[in-house]
Amino acid sequence: MPGIISGITLTTISLLSYSAMAGIVGGGGIGDLAIRFGYYRYEDDIMFFTVAVLILLVQLVQLTGDKLRNKFDKRS
Repeated sequence: MPGIISGITLTTISLLSYSAMAGIVGGGGIGDLAIRFGYYRYEDDIMFFTVAVLILLVQLVQLTGDKLRNKFDKRS
């Protein structure tokens, strides 16, 4: 069970990063928001805010996944 939870956590983080990268090439999402309204309009605060939101989301998913994995780990 801990291995499955770790896999789900890793997959979720990968999907988040892929959706951010898809925004750069026109796929929409939070990456598109950072590029269109932050980078192209020279609005550094919007770009930094969206990057900070992405970092917080990844940290939240990682923290939740680690806590769940430790909860279901019967070795400790």
